[in-house]
Amino acid sequence: MLKKLLKAPSIDWQKKYQLKQKRVTHPSLNYFYQQLLPNADTPIEEIEFLALDFETTGLNPAKDEIVTIGAVPFTLDRIQLSQCKHWLVKPRRPLKESSIIVHGITHTDIMDAPDLNEFLDDILHLMAGKIIVVHYYPIERQFLDQALKKRIKEGIEFPVVDTMNIEERILAQQSGGIFNLMNGFKKKPSVRLGNTRERYGLPLYPLHDALLDALATAELLQAQIAHHYDRTRPVSDFWI
Repeated sequence: MLKKLLKAPSIDWQKKYQLKQKRVTHPSLNYFYQQLLPNADTPIEEIEFLALDFETTGLNPAKDEIVTIGAVPFTLDRIQLSQCKHWLVKPRRPLKESSIIVHGITHTDIMDAPDLNEFLDDILHLMAGKIIVVHYYPIERQFLDQALKKRIKEGIEFPVVDTMNIEERILAQQSGGIFNLMNGFKKKPSVRLGNTRERYGLPLYPLHDALLDALATAELLQAQIAHHYDRTRPVSDFWI
């Protein structure tokens, strides 16, 4: 019963991609869905990942906008630093003072930045065929979906491996079960990116830099699998 509660919900992503590919009209989005995802039973050690991180004007995907994107291709054995990407994006709404305090990106920084439309093709081509890795999946998945809907009138769906979700599952098992966590018998450790990395002995990077956060997320997944999982486990045990 506990294993069922902890396991990520099952989605037939291959079938979803096939259906999406038939329906979308934007060329790059069509290309994205044409690229084959690994089968659900593919060992996680064979997967090509792309760690993504966004900095935004706020936390509401329907109203707020992306201001920076960091992307880091990697596998469990190697981070492909030469292929990392970092984009500065001009949002379609003003920056909030509260968000400037968090990520340090100012009105001057984005004054001459391009709209997401100008490099949307590059992002979709980089993502195509890879499993996306994030720390707290609602941000990247929902913000990118909304950004595409605003610009090309079509959204996007894709599986993600969420290192925050993985860490919550690990902590639940270590603390004697999810029910102890739910009932407050044991204090739940922080699953923020920096705090989680610290538990694995990983170096602390400056927070709220999209590229560094993407790199930090990639390294964290490598550590989580190395410490807690068999590398031959299927990717479907991890994706959401």
